[in-house]
Amino acid sequence: MRYRIVHKTTYHYSEPASLSQNELFLQPRSTPAQEPYWSHLEISPEPQYHQTRRDYFGNTVQLFMVQQPHNELTVTAESVVDTRSLPVPVAAFTLPWEEAVARLAAPLPEELMACQFLYASPLVAIDPAATAYARPSFPPGRPLLSAALELIGRIHVDWTYDKAATTVDTPVAQILSSRRGVCQDFAHLAISCLRGLGLAARYVSGYLQTLPPPGKERMVGADASHAWLALFVPGQGWVDLDPTNNLIPGEQHITLAWGRDYGDVTPVKGVVMGGGVHSLTVMVDVAVEEATAAEGEPPTASTDRQSRYVGKNQSISKA
Repeated sequence: MRYRIVHKTTYHYSEPASLSQNELFLQPRSTPAQEPYWSHLEISPEPQYHQTRRDYFGNTVQLFMVQQPHNELTVTAESVVDTRSLPVPVAAFTLPWEEAVARLAAPLPEELMACQFLYASPLVAIDPAATAYARPSFPPGRPLLSAALELIGRIHVDWTYDKAATTVDTPVAQILSSRRGVCQDFAHLAISCLRGLGLAARYVSGYLQTLPPPGKERMVGADASHAWLALFVPGQGWVDLDPTNNLIPGEQHITLAWGRDYGDVTPVKGVVMGGGVHSLTVMVDVAVEEATAAEGEPPTASTDRQSRYVGKNQSISKA
């Protein structure tokens, strides 16, 4: 599949802001399941400082600073990404979960990087109540992926999707008690459950194409950012799991970034000086495209994969 993603974030200020400094995780990663074809970033007003780097986890991070009075800040990230389906391990044939725990306690060299996702992180505490909730899915000797799939299925059934129930920094303990939340919360909860058992799990941010009801036209801008998790299966690698939808992600999931929790990969975050009261609007659109360089593709795209980061009146190219 080929997708075009537009993610537009706008801050409106009641008074002029004198400075705005931001960090963006808005460029899709290159993974075995996807390949970015083209990326474009537009910032208005034009930033006086703009830099791109790789973070510790290999995500693309874009940093910028606007140092002039402004009543509105708009960040528009547009990407074209090719996705593909990959073989998924047969759940019943994965190693027993206790063996996975033992492997991670004395890891092979190729498993060392996964071990950093065993521990509590700023937004994902290892909560004894979460561990207790997970245990019925992990009886002795059960294959790891079979147990994990049952766990995310239980979360899908036992928790209610409610946009008003939580905030970006709601702790796992509150998610457990309220049994309500959004995709970020369900991912954090599942990660806490798995880490509490001694398993490695990481947070994944990205997008999921939403399909219109039968007979209805697709609404532009109706898509949203999404979040899920990935479980490390020793000997087979990382397997993505989506507890919000109770499935293993496929071609319709587009990965932006991954880290220990949401705080590592917040799509847009920063600080502002002045501005008075501010409001935020976010528009995300995920649309299917033909996998050819055809009419409708951005005019700066070519047959070579490339990324371009542009301000209002200038461009900075990166291979």
